[in-house]
Amino acid sequence: MWYNLLTESTENAGSPWGTYLMMGILVAIIVVFMVLNRRSQKKRQEETMNMLNAIQPGNKVKTIGGICGVVVEVCPEDNTFVLETGTEASGKSYIKFDKQAVYQTDAVAKQEEVAPVEETPVEEAPAEEPFAEETVAPVEETVAEEVSEEKTEE
Repeated sequence: MWYNLLTESTENAGSPWGTYLMMGILVAIIVVFMVLNRRSQKKRQEETMNMLNAIQPGNKVKTIGGICGVVVEVCPEDNTFVLETGTEASGKSYIKFDKQAVYQTDAVAKQEEVAPVEETPVEEAPAEEPFAEETVAPVEETVAEEVSEEKTEE
């Protein structure tokens, strides 16, 4: 399709505006895709940084190297954390990692709190109690009666 449009415009040597128009449209489409890609990349990077900043002692972490463990200590000055791996039986190991080495974590970034919308209270009619008239024997009395019946049978 594009080829046909370009060849038609080049066949008309006196009117190169069709070629310029097509090239302009292609350039505009490429620019739009680049802008949208950059926005999504910034958003993804911001989410990643929020996740890394949310890592606290006690969070479970999996590194890019595949090492899984529990965060013991976080050092914001060095942008590192200490990961505890292993068990009591096999022996525990402590490894220091850069925060950028995190692949997965259960840490949840804090969301900005939105002020709750005030709603007017709705008055509700009192609920009817359909089973209020029935009398139910307390559980203790029934159990006591069953035990006394068993003793008398013996």
